[in-house]
Amino acid sequence: MSEQFSIGVEEEYQIVDAKGALMPGGKKVVHQAQGEVGNQAQHELFLSQIEIGTPVCENLSQARDEIKRLRRAVIDAAAASDARIVAASTHPFAVPGEQPITPKVRYVEMAEDYQQLARDFFICGCHVHVGIGDRELAIGIMNRARGWLSPLVALAANSPFWRGGDSGYASFRTEVWRRWPMAGSPQVFKNRAEYDALVRTLVETGSISDETKIYWDIRPADRFETIEFRACDVCVSLDDAVAIAGLCRAIARQCAMDIENDERRGAVFVPVRPELLRAAEWRSARYGLEETLIDVHAGATIPAHELISRLLETVRPALEANGDWDEVSALTQQILDRGNGARRQREAYAKRNSWDDVMQFLADETGNGTRINTD
Repeated sequence: MSEQFSIGVEEEYQIVDAKGALMPGGKKVVHQAQGEVGNQAQHELFLSQIEIGTPVCENLSQARDEIKRLRRAVIDAAAASDARIVAASTHPFAVPGEQPITPKVRYVEMAEDYQQLARDFFICGCHVHVGIGDRELAIGIMNRARGWLSPLVALAANSPFWRGGDSGYASFRTEVWRRWPMAGSPQVFKNRAEYDALVRTLVETGSISDETKIYWDIRPADRFETIEFRACDVCVSLDDAVAIAGLCRAIARQCAMDIENDERRGAVFVPVRPELLRAAEWRSARYGLEETLIDVHAGATIPAHELISRLLETVRPALEANGDWDEVSALTQQILDRGNGARRQREAYAKRNSWDDVMQFLADETGNGTRINTD
């Protein structure tokens, strides 16, 4: 994937039974799905998870079609095993440490290396790849995009429940994720050489086995010429997933445009302090869109809706250049109006204080809009 500002999306889902309990049928479901979509369906760390990855998409419309197609494929594959697929970043009532690990060498080694961290790591995320063919430019984009990750976390938040209770967070996945070595926002790098030198040192010191073990919220991808946005929960709704994908691409392109403008004017980029980035991401994970959030560029706390509006206005030139402004601005407003996944899960639970209602909402919404109209 090297096309400039192309897009690819990876989503991780849960496999559950008719009652909503996690179902370790990953081998069979993945095999069934691969019969339809090949390697675009893959195993994940646990047998009760499955991951999809779109091909390289030139535009957001193609990305929507591919996510829709792949969601439908894994939903149908699960149904063949009397299972369901849900797009949520934590399971509402399962005990994470009791889930069986997928018996692949990579995952077995992870479980051995990280022990309880790995056993408790039952979370599902969304990763958005944006094609950047210039490896030096990718570092510059990463340096600047760090400042816009926290509003993405708030928009995509879809993990309010943990081990049978309300975690108090909109994205509890974010907090579980931050326990992992090499997680969080990266520091600023002077250039690609500095980044590559750090990776080499981390490998040589045994801190990581390879570059794929760098779990930052944004990073240059190891296998592709892309910037990979990794901060977000998996979205329950197809529309929400498209909005997040479009915003990630716009942030990357806007950062590239800003780099070019700064170089032309001789302006100096001043990075946001990592402590402020961490505070902003925590607040987004804690409150989602329900409270004030931190504008790291202004150094101020403002209403969540205002921060999202600032994000949209900041990246509007890139959205317009991509032909995405109308769709992404409308889909983002839809999230603000009806709530992110965390709010909607809580609303489902509040009807009868029932996990059944939550799981039914998640299963229905995961598949909503994925049926192919054959009329």
